[in-house]
Amino acid sequence: MVVVPALSAAAVSVGGLLFKASAASKAATAAGVAAVGASKLGLGIAAAIKLTTAVVGVGKLTILPFLIAAIAYYNYDLFDPENRPFNVQQVELAYDFIIIGGGSAGTVLASRLSEVPHWKILLLEAGGQETEISDVPLLSLYLHKSKMDWKYRTQPQSTACQAMKDKRCCWTRGKVIGGSSVLNTMLYIRGNRRDFDQWAAFGNPGWSYEEILPYFRKSEDQRNPYLARNKRYHGTGGLWTVQDSPYNTPIGPAFLQAGEEMGYDIVDVNGAQQTGFGFYQFNMRRGSRSSTAKSFLRPARLRPNLHVALFSHVTKVLTDPHTKRATGVQFIRDGRLQNVYATREVVMAAGAIGSPHLMMLSGIGHGEELGRVGIPVVQHLPGVGQNLQDHIAVGGIAFLIDYPISIVMKRMVNINTALRYAITEDGPLTSSIGLEAVAFINTKYANASDDWPDMNFMMTSASVMSDGGSQVKTAHGLTDEFYQEVFGEVNNRDVFGIFPMMLRPKSRGYIKLASKNPLRYPLLYHNYLTHPDDVNVLREGVKSAIAVGETQAMKRFGARFWSKPLPNCKHLTLFTDEYWNCFIRQYTMTIYHMSGTAKMGPPSDPWAVVDPQLRVYGVPGLRVIDASIMPTITNGNIHAPVVMIAEKGADLIKQLWLTPSTKPTDQQWRTKRSLPVAGNETLAQTVRQWPLPSS
Repeated sequence: MVVVPALSAAAVSVGGLLFKASAASKAATAAGVAAVGASKLGLGIAAAIKLTTAVVGVGKLTILPFLIAAIAYYNYDLFDPENRPFNVQQVELAYDFIIIGGGSAGTVLASRLSEVPHWKILLLEAGGQETEISDVPLLSLYLHKSKMDWKYRTQPQSTACQAMKDKRCCWTRGKVIGGSSVLNTMLYIRGNRRDFDQWAAFGNPGWSYEEILPYFRKSEDQRNPYLARNKRYHGTGGLWTVQDSPYNTPIGPAFLQAGEEMGYDIVDVNGAQQTGFGFYQFNMRRGSRSSTAKSFLRPARLRPNLHVALFSHVTKVLTDPHTKRATGVQFIRDGRLQNVYATREVVMAAGAIGSPHLMMLSGIGHGEELGRVGIPVVQHLPGVGQNLQDHIAVGGIAFLIDYPISIVMKRMVNINTALRYAITEDGPLTSSIGLEAVAFINTKYANASDDWPDMNFMMTSASVMSDGGSQVKTAHGLTDEFYQEVFGEVNNRDVFGIFPMMLRPKSRGYIKLASKNPLRYPLLYHNYLTHPDDVNVLREGVKSAIAVGETQAMKRFGARFWSKPLPNCKHLTLFTDEYWNCFIRQYTMTIYHMSGTAKMGPPSDPWAVVDPQLRVYGVPGLRVIDASIMPTITNGNIHAPVVMIAEKGADLIKQLWLTPSTKPTDQQWRTKRSLPVAGNETLAQTVRQWPLPSS
């Protein structure tokens, strides 16, 4: 490919006369920006640098202080702390609605419910505010294992994650306002129409594709004018920005050419057809992360009826001992155990781990499981914590190339790219860890005549070795021995990677209580690859990923698969089915799509936890609105579906409380509680007898 060398130069250049300066002038520019920034913003920048380095760790990126100063100087409107949601100093006695969890769903709910001016809303979040570095797309993996991460780890199991420390998968979950939308890779994938039609077929009216499609459009602000013309599938003017990546390498278009070579169409994967190849779209705005906190909560921050309480760890949902009605919430803040009451509803939006964990702590779950740890049963619901689903992929499928055009961290993160990011809002720092193209394909186990693919490729202009064995290895929890043996000799080499992700797993995990101590983490059992069909589909996905690297489109870069045998699979012949079956159990990657642990279903489903209105069976006044309610996981990244669930959930609440109804169940729910006689009932006991959280 004749143009590759020229493209390479363009790709590694930071462009513009400013960035062609000598090393001395670059240093002077850096010092000038830092000085002017410090003069203009004073202690604000110093505080931001101190906070961010505390969050992500000192010494991981030496560019951090300069990057923060540059962002603050050139984008003061984004840096301004006044743009962030106010952290209410004192929680009041009671609110109409209490939302537990300020993550992807909770922030949407808080925004939408506070649109009703006579409703008082309280949003409780265990973490704090976002930081300047959490905005930078390329640095998202540096937030894993930080103070913004709950740092969950699964229990050791022999079926997967064999290359991880203690054979335990790392389940990153956001502990920050905005939740995992602050830590994820911002991919905007809605899923497949058959996912939602199946939900409806399970006995969940109102959840078919045609019925939920308006909620995807409602939140969307599509910035690609070609896609925005398609009004059936896309919306404009919503609160949540969806756009193409500001930065691509020459590898991105080559992925699409490879797809065409393999017989696939180039498609809008969020449109009429999912099967095919396309460029990723991202929840970004002006080159920065567009978290749900930024998109939904910040525009509502001045509403007097919305209170946001940060660093508030909920420990229990309070219920009436006679009616079982949810009456309020118990939470820890500033070292005190406090109660707050809901006169209408308590809404759980703590995610697929937090919501079932909190329900069980509150006496809602399987009676035997609750009795095992000494928690009195409020409502026997055996489905709580069951039906755990996740998307898994295979890591380490990398292809060496001959041109310096990929994302190599030590080449891409420097003063020049920091300035380009801060001033022009583009450049390598706007790349979401190299994710450029997406593919939805059929393995031999899928029905190719049906547009419901069973395999997803996440195609990147980087791979696990692109940062020299620092943060990617840490985020994924790989052992040093495994990494050094397999990837050590190709550290910081130019590569591209393909991560095959199985879309509809049949294996199901579960969550159990470790104890009744609310600060003790639950026990997480992933059960990955325990169903033989999952092994077969993922193995075939790996083989198809290897085939992408063999196309002429990729061979033009000199692509060659890095085929170093994995330590536990050396006794098997390379590239046989037996070898791949072993391979996929070593570097098993969660894609952090935990879901299904409080499934939605009809009353006839013994494992259903919530009804189609997302109301918890047997506990009036309590809803769950997050990824927990998915009966089955959607075909692709689940962040956009979670926001859709929150949008629809907010409307379900409004319909109940703002629309006259004669349904007995509605009347039971619409009874507004009177306030407690006493004050805020700050509990006398402290939480010192509870040990700190452990994984």
